[in-house]
Amino acid sequence: MQTHDTPDAGRESALHAIRDRNKGLDGPTQRKRLLEALQALGSVTTYEASRCLDIYHPPARAKELRQEGYRITTLRRPVLTEAGARHSVGVYLLARHSAPGGKP
Repeated sequence: MQTHDTPDAGRESALHAIRDRNKGLDGPTQRKRLLEALQALGSVTTYEASRCLDIYHPPARAKELRQEGYRITTLRRPVLTEAGARHSVGVYLLARHSAPGGKP
């Protein structure tokens, strides 16, 4: 089991750059950040979305992207928190060639 869900420095820098390019707290901007991160990195954890992309409620943004036609799968990964407790973290994966309406 992984000890913590903290992204490595290069991944964290990429996530912060996406956040900084897409400023704003509204839902559409948060969805844009999540989608860009999924397209660039292949996966995003709920921790990364919240902490690095400044997305208030990652599950809602992923659901909204699905409603727009993107094929996003959610997996669960166990991690240990800093306090040593077991916790399940969501990992979002964007299907290859996913686009609105399911078209490549």
